Formats: sequence, C-alpha cells, structure tokens
Amino acid sequence: MLNNIGLPGLLLIAVVVLVLFGRGKISSLMGEVGKGITSFKKGINEGQKELEDDASETAKDITPKTDAATDKDKA
Repeated sequence: MLNNIGLPGLLLIAVVVLVLFGRGKISSLMGEVGKGITSFKKGINEGQKELEDDASETAKDITPKTDAATDKDKA
C-alpha cells in the first residue's frame, strides 16, 4: 500500500500536514525531534565509552614478566 505513494503523494501529505498544524507548530515539533536525536546520539556515545572503560579496566596484562638478570645471562 505504501509502496505506491510517490513524490506527488508525499507532497500532498506535506501540504495537508502544513495546513492542519501550521508552520509554527511544525517548526517547534521538528526542533524537538532534533533535540531528541541529539540526546539519543549523546547517550549512545556515552554508553559506548563506558563499556570501553569497563573493558579496559577488566583487561589483564598477560605478557610474561622477565627479570633483568636473566636477560643479561641470555645475551
């Protein structure tokens, strides 16, 4: 059903929405949508950073420890 809307259908829907709600209401609504998207992206980035910090704290150094004295003996 929605596959056949096309450009003229979208323009008609946009005009009807503009007439029903008015330019000011749509402008403020789009501003709120933009703030919501920005807040969502910020939350996602903070969550990723928190996960990376937790992962780096739990990561263990598994490199073998060598003594300076044993290194000299090998050389």
